[in-house]
Amino acid sequence: MITITEFQKIGVGLSGFGVFFVLFGVLLYFDSVLLAFGNILFLSGLAFIIGLRRTAHFFFQKQKLRGTTFFLGGVALVLLKWPRIGMLVESYGFVLLFKSFFPMAFGFFGTALNIPFLTTMYNKLSGSRSSMV
Repeated sequence: MITITEFQKIGVGLSGFGVFFVLFGVLLYFDSVLLAFGNILFLSGLAFIIGLRRTAHFFFQKQKLRGTTFFLGGVALVLLKWPRIGMLVESYGFVLLFKSFFPMAFGFFGTALNIPFLTTMYNKLSGSRSSMV
């Protein structure tokens, strides 16, 4: 069993609030204060979850340097009150940074459909859509 430290629990909370503030900032027409606050919370939460050294190692690997530049550049643009351009640049950097993680995430969602309740719900939803066409 994996033990979770108190710092990691705090990191999950910080990251969760960071994602919430970013989504809320986007919903409120790219409010730069909410986006900046969400970015800071997300990055600090990531540092709490995996540690400062591993966070720095993740962001500054040679093959991920381009994604890091775009991601942190987007964060800087959001902090400088250019939220739309900053979020575009940041999103591109996010995709570059986490592109190796996406196949694993999609694989997880594919296995989630093997859960009986979700399979039934998926079949009902897909059946209702096809009958409407």
